[in-house]
Amino acid sequence: MTAAALGAFVVFEDEAGFSMTPPRARTWGRRGYTPVVRVRGRSWRRWSIAAMCCYRPGEASRLIYRPHRHRKHKGTGRDSFSWRDYRDLAVRAHIQLGAPIVLIWDNLNVHRAAGMREYAAAHDWLTIVQLPSYAPDLNPVEGIWSLLRRGPLANTAFTDDEHLERTLRRGLRHIQLRPDLIDGCLAGTGLTLTQRPTTIRRAQ
Repeated sequence: MTAAALGAFVVFEDEAGFSMTPPRARTWGRRGYTPVVRVRGRSWRRWSIAAMCCYRPGEASRLIYRPHRHRKHKGTGRDSFSWRDYRDLAVRAHIQLGAPIVLIWDNLNVHRAAGMREYAAAHDWLTIVQLPSYAPDLNPVEGIWSLLRRGPLANTAFTDDEHLERTLRRGLRHIQLRPDLIDGCLAGTGLTLTQRPTTIRRAQ
């Protein structure tokens, strides 16, 4: 059954990490002099963002996200999103959108956890679709990361991890208020949404 037949939002999900070392981008400078700014590059000062691009024909596209601060503990490495975090994000999207969702994401092992599969099977408002392996070009959330890295994060000398968090939230909020940017991320994948449910004709 299609998302249109369910009256569902098509929701793409992805996650990305951001550290104190900013992405580099073109900028202005004196001819012959490359601008140099010293930054704090300690990789443990890091935030991860799980984000969802939400689409339904006839409605403004939406961006829903959840930040997660990595805290490095001696001998344990970094903590990260669990399947319960992804479940809670899906529930939040369902409540905010007020409709069933068809959740499309990659084959990350946490996405395929038994608890996540069992939760989806027990709730008819949630349908999960796995993207093909190594297919980031089919996920519009990749476009969100590109907008952040080419925009508010580019060439920024972060003073501390709170500065990084504020910049991330401000950049994501700007995108949330611009549905055309979210639509552009979908267009960049080459995917389109149909207005009507697909009709299946039975052979006579």
